[in-house]
Amino acid sequence: MKKLRRMLVILFSTSILLTGCAPAENASSEEAKKVKVMLDWFPNTNHTGIYAAIEKGFYKEAGLEVEIVEPGEGVSADQIVASGEVDFAVSHQENITHARSAGVPIVSIAAIIQENTSAFASLKEEEIVSPDDFEGKRYGGWGSPTEEAVIRAVMNQDDADFGKVDYVTLGATDFFKSIGRDTDFQWIFEGWDGIEAKRKGIELNYIYLKDLDPALNYYTPVLAASETKIKKEKDTVQAFVQATAKGYEFAIDKPIEAADILIKHVPEINKDLAKESQKWLSKQYQGDAKQWGIQKEEVWERYADWMYQQKLIEENIDPAEAYTNEFLPEAEK
Repeated sequence: MKKLRRMLVILFSTSILLTGCAPAENASSEEAKKVKVMLDWFPNTNHTGIYAAIEKGFYKEAGLEVEIVEPGEGVSADQIVASGEVDFAVSHQENITHARSAGVPIVSIAAIIQENTSAFASLKEEEIVSPDDFEGKRYGGWGSPTEEAVIRAVMNQDDADFGKVDYVTLGATDFFKSIGRDTDFQWIFEGWDGIEAKRKGIELNYIYLKDLDPALNYYTPVLAASETKIKKEKDTVQAFVQATAKGYEFAIDKPIEAADILIKHVPEINKDLAKESQKWLSKQYQGDAKQWGIQKEEVWERYADWMYQQKLIEENIDPAEAYTNEFLPEAEK
């Protein structure tokens, strides 16, 4: 079912450009501009603002007809958006840094969440409360080099021996089916698995990435577009970003109604989890920032330097070229 669900394409149509709204490129005053946005995973509360922008007519007002596409197994949204097969994608700062280092010209156009809400999580009884407690434990991950580099780096800071970690590749295995059985700690996002743990009455210890090193407090997830799209279709990019911003602002102000919108468009989602997750995550979208979506060069620079130092990228990147605030409402230039 999961594989089938990820292959589904959810199409939402808008009809007529509202009077007084400036049309995007190639769109007449009576015809909306069609764009595709690819998600990074199955639909969840990270994506609620996009669904809200559809449901509340924000894309329609901007002259856009939006098609949401889920990635298939093994499909990289970053490669797809860079190739031009889709117009926009939900990505992550680490992915964009990797891509740009490899010469793939994609750019972050808005931060969906202001701070890194991910953490190493373990059952309370395991008493894993710092990286030096990872010694002799089983880590369950999805098999990326970044995971190993992060664990190695934070253990080194605590003078712990990374060689004493038993690394278990799980792929997309359910956290609750593997934690305490196949693994002792995993890397999760509090806004989803963490909320579900509370609902299930499972007590977890969290070691937040952002607390271990300032460089690890990066933007995840983000919205991305190709450099070509940004250069050739500025009006379309601006229309999409500003309408999406309205969607996330709606979710910030009205999390319960926003959760209902997500549930309406993704009926197979766990409804109770979606509502609880939305209440928690709606406070994280903007965080302490002055507006939703804003990004800082220092965040991009710190993480790129960290990745380079950890030999996760062969060439460092120019952080100023990896992101832009240009298309945000009242953006800082």
